Amino acid sequence: MTRGYVPWLLLLAGLWGSSYFFIKVAVDDMEPTVLMSARCLVAGVLLLAYLIWTRGASVATSQLRAAGRPTLVFGMFNAALPFWLIAWGEKHIDSTVAGIAQATVPIFAFVIALRFLPHERVAPIRWVGVALGLVGVGVLTGVDLPGGWWAVAGTLAVVLSSISYACAGTYAQLRLRDTPGPVLATGGILIGGLLLLPFALFQLPDELPGWEAFLALSALAVLGTTIAQLVYFHMLPLYGNPRISLVAYIMPVFAITYGALFLDEAITGAMVIGLGLILAGVALGSGLALASRRAKTVEEVL
Repeated sequence: MTRGYVPWLLLLAGLWGSSYFFIKVAVDDMEPTVLMSARCLVAGVLLLAYLIWTRGASVATSQLRAAGRPTLVFGMFNAALPFWLIAWGEKHIDSTVAGIAQATVPIFAFVIALRFLPHERVAPIRWVGVALGLVGVGVLTGVDLPGGWWAVAGTLAVVLSSISYACAGTYAQLRLRDTPGPVLATGGILIGGLLLLPFALFQLPDELPGWEAFLALSALAVLGTTIAQLVYFHMLPLYGNPRISLVAYIMPVFAITYGALFLDEAITGAMVIGLGLILAGVALGSGLALASRRAKTVEEVL
């Protein structure tokens, strides 16, 4: 049952961690709405093709239709809104900072679950974890980031995307518990692209973006979204959500590595301290105990 777990986990962390690098490259030539609408629509079509290939057109259509309105809400909070927030944030901050800020998802998932999932266990140590995580965000935004207040705003935008992901995860557990994972991913990603499309059409660039932006967009849609989703839902029945949730600790390391190696982004002491505090907060405030109570966590989509 556990054979191959570590390679799969590293692959998933590497795919999700690469998203911040690809976004940073592409967002220089594309507006966030254009970039993320294209990302969702390309990945959504690929996921739909996979769904039809594995289940047949009639079954795939029936399952997508059955999810209905709840998938619309899920697509808003799991794709359209957080994807746009991350892309907008990366116009003002390095991809390494975005990857660190995104590690807060499990902390906000715990806080939101307290309100909507009454069975969630509350212990003082978990509140200590929440506090540590928020201090980590404070350290991350309080340092002298290049870009001044715009950099602070960009970092906070990524933190807001974490809250959106956390809301989506709780909503999925409440309203989409019986929806198959690949169906949920396909519907959510497609809807996210359609929701962003009207805004994207008003922000199309005056001239075609460069080849680097197109390559980054393609990699973001195929690797960071489509393949990452397929890997996640392959792992889910094999290893369970608690063990997969460890990706939250590994993904920021990949994001930092990509940014430092390929974009020459600096790794500062404050960033390392902020990451340490956030991950300590995740370990105390959520960790495996939180992940085991979540059938669908959304750390996974970027």
